[in-house]
Amino acid sequence: LQHYFIQSNLRMRYKSTRGGVSGLSFEEALFSGFLSDGGIVMPETIPHISRETLASWSGKSYIELAKVVLPLFIPTTEIPASDLDSLLDKAFSRFTHPDTAPVVHLPSGLSIMELFHGVTWSFKDLALSCVGQFLEYFLDKKQQHITVVVATSGDTGSAAIESVRGLRWVDIVCMFPRDRLSEVQEKQMTTVQDANVRVLKVSGSVDDCDNVIKPCFLDKPFAAKHRLCSINSINWSRLMVQTVHYFYVYLQMCPACDQDVEVIIPTGACGNVTSGVLAHEMGLPVKLSCAVTRNNIVDRTVREGDFSAAEEVLATLAPAMDIQVPYNMERIWYLVTGGDSERVGGLMKEFEENKRIRVPEDIRGMVRERIAASSTVTDEGVKETIRRVHAENEGYWVCPHTAIGVHHFLHQAATAPLRAVLATASVCKFEEAVKAAGMSLTHTPAVRELLESPVHCVELERDEDWELFLRNTIEGIWERNNQIK
Repeated sequence: LQHYFIQSNLRMRYKSTRGGVSGLSFEEALFSGFLSDGGIVMPETIPHISRETLASWSGKSYIELAKVVLPLFIPTTEIPASDLDSLLDKAFSRFTHPDTAPVVHLPSGLSIMELFHGVTWSFKDLALSCVGQFLEYFLDKKQQHITVVVATSGDTGSAAIESVRGLRWVDIVCMFPRDRLSEVQEKQMTTVQDANVRVLKVSGSVDDCDNVIKPCFLDKPFAAKHRLCSINSINWSRLMVQTVHYFYVYLQMCPACDQDVEVIIPTGACGNVTSGVLAHEMGLPVKLSCAVTRNNIVDRTVREGDFSAAEEVLATLAPAMDIQVPYNMERIWYLVTGGDSERVGGLMKEFEENKRIRVPEDIRGMVRERIAASSTVTDEGVKETIRRVHAENEGYWVCPHTAIGVHHFLHQAATAPLRAVLATASVCKFEEAVKAAGMSLTHTPAVRELLESPVHCVELERDEDWELFLRNTIEGIWERNNQIK
């Protein structure tokens, strides 16, 4: 895995973490999910940001930073600079805070980067608003149709739907587990009436959904015929955009660029963490910390090298993080080993066969150089943290996922002189967690309107053939679009 200093991005190409696919353009990477060798997309080279360049970026807004970071991964031969600037302006135009993703410093000494000022009140809006613009840009040029297929444990589904709803050349099928999401999270998907949106509610876990979706992508003739695309954190472009979070929070916390900053990340499938590791590999002086629910495979992997899936996914107050197979760990291993596809592929093959592996000591050590700490937080810890932050900071609310990050901040030793927590969603999506903490939350007019909207989705029971239903749904989309033509 080569690094290069900023000069030209014209040679940027993408490959599989497992080595069987290489030489992909940005456009090809954008439209890829799981690749034909079972791997996922990563850049073949990593741009390196010097400390002098980083310092010159101090004072830039979030959008201005996006306009200097993202071109490092997108050749101008694919999206010219002026076009990319326009796409980013449009992507972030629906954010409600003038700073897009502000870093707030609370009276208790807590610093929080608020990533929830987008249309679905979740950090997923930041990346997916860009992904939607990139998809439309390429599809409009070629007048080609794609079908997006995505599984969600919480916020990805609604943000993905919002990024593509109403687009001419995109249909989306979104699967989510019944009784595992908050009411607002679910309603943000099931109340969408656009003809290009289909929502499936299933009796299982999000990992069960992933196990149905992956064979569709690995079926090369089927995936090619229907031009399948994923825009959950399998999708490279989401991780690419999320690297901007880390440059922005670093420069807000340390504008002189003379210290390390610890960034504490509420963690599920490790997409956001992977973006942080990538930013570190690019030269950003960040120390990453992961905080997880009782579905703690990431914590066990970081601390002990125990990458083993539990028999079931436990339901917690932070549903978007209730995941037992954090597939982006494959990308993290790829990054820290310098792109050793043979080792990464071997590890993942063993995991797919046995559902558990012991991470080699040298790889575990390389991970700990980037992810310096991790912790598991119980529901009781979430409730206590929501109450404490509210009491100590003039009524400031944190959502249950953010509370897990804040709990780490409050109870774990610092790994750098400066520390910030990523706030992944607005508390307005999680009234259930607030009630569990013994507190009450007043609905905003937008939430009240959402909860009163009619529902439109298909429900599937555990004994039904989900993969067959999904394939038939995708086939139906293809037939409908051919009739329109």
